[in-house]
Amino acid sequence: MKLTFHGGARLVTGANYLIESGAAKILVDCGLHQGASFCDKLNFEPFSYDPKTIDAVLITHAHIDHTGRLPRLYKDGFRGKIFSTAPTKDFGEHLLIDSEHVLSWESEKKNLPMLYSIDDINKTMQLWEGVKYHQKIKIKDLEVEFFDAGHILGSSFISVKSNGKKIIFSGDLGNVATPLVKDTETLEEADYVLIESTYGNRVHENIERRKDILEDAIEDTINAGGNLMIPAFAMERTQDLLFEFNELVEHGRIPKIPIFIDSPLAIKLTSVYKKYSQDPDYFDAESLALMKKGDVIFDFPGLKFTLTTEQSKEINDIKPPKVIVAGSGMSQGGRILHHEMRYLPDPKSTILFIGYQAKGSLGRRILNGEKSVRIFGEEVAVNCQVRQISGYSAHADRNKLVDWLRPARNSLKKVFVVQGDDDQSYPLAQKIVDELAVDATIPSQGDSIVL
Repeated sequence: MKLTFHGGARLVTGANYLIESGAAKILVDCGLHQGASFCDKLNFEPFSYDPKTIDAVLITHAHIDHTGRLPRLYKDGFRGKIFSTAPTKDFGEHLLIDSEHVLSWESEKKNLPMLYSIDDINKTMQLWEGVKYHQKIKIKDLEVEFFDAGHILGSSFISVKSNGKKIIFSGDLGNVATPLVKDTETLEEADYVLIESTYGNRVHENIERRKDILEDAIEDTINAGGNLMIPAFAMERTQDLLFEFNELVEHGRIPKIPIFIDSPLAIKLTSVYKKYSQDPDYFDAESLALMKKGDVIFDFPGLKFTLTTEQSKEINDIKPPKVIVAGSGMSQGGRILHHEMRYLPDPKSTILFIGYQAKGSLGRRILNGEKSVRIFGEEVAVNCQVRQISGYSAHADRNKLVDWLRPARNSLKKVFVVQGDDDQSYPLAQKIVDELAVDATIPSQGDSIVL
């Protein structure tokens, strides 16, 4: 087999890996490059392979940095099959349609051609098939199997076998005890592994600590008489927060104040969670037990979904204190920007970041302590409290990543550390070498290796 890194090498986003065997050519993920803007200029460069020659694409999970260029792949001639779990397919359609709207706006602003159209998305979906975990798929001389990555609903790490060699693509691995979904499955053996490193040099707070921090942020904002803004990715972070809010409200740990989910996309994605809410393949036992009692996780006192623009604007009329959860997670677009314009200057209010903030993003700049930021062309003072909970990441931290590799260390020939900034990837690679005595390397974009 030959492995080529066409994305996700020395970058957090844009995952795109090509496997070539004697008879088959398959991609694992085909993601959008993201950074200071939703859509990076890298996305407009031609694919460095011919999409017409690709037999299949395997998708680890639905996040747009793993799926966002699929319609572009179709537009440029791909007509093979796309495989993922069923929830990933359902999420993927919602996310791609939402992405097209943002890409259209950015392309016009930057005078760039559109990456793809809604028609390209619709035709891409016709090629997409849902598969179950552990269902073996044959693609010419390759055997493919999906395992539960425990990252988001339906997420997978993927095994590809050929000629007695086995390579594992981690996708994004889940944090310890992530709400709602099952824990990451064990990696028992492999010859080669591509492992993500978004948090390759960090250790998250434990789950109870992160719930305490969330509770403290809500209580402090209530006591100050302000508003709590939470920029959250519509996928998984918002649903995890709903789980935590429900726990805090039901156990009397926070007062019953208005909690707004101000994201049409998050509301649509939550409907997919509901669709699979009785399926033991995807949810952990605790969540299944709760959902069998009714829709308690996604419907509790004080919770309000604001689907329309008018409903979103009406949030301004609600006196503080209140909690507003809105996209995007890095404050790069979406309704959160309107709330930030209104409440960032308010010293009584708080902005709470619960996910990774890419270099150059508005979220990273606020988190780094900038006292004034530009939103919709206006200078906005940052006088509110700024907090972060890294433990709410759905990504595995350094310890979880190494522990996931550990059972396979005797069979591993090499580990490729991908999907991370250098300050995360290099320390993780060194820790793998030191603790597991396994060769670990950090590939660059365009590198090819014969396995």
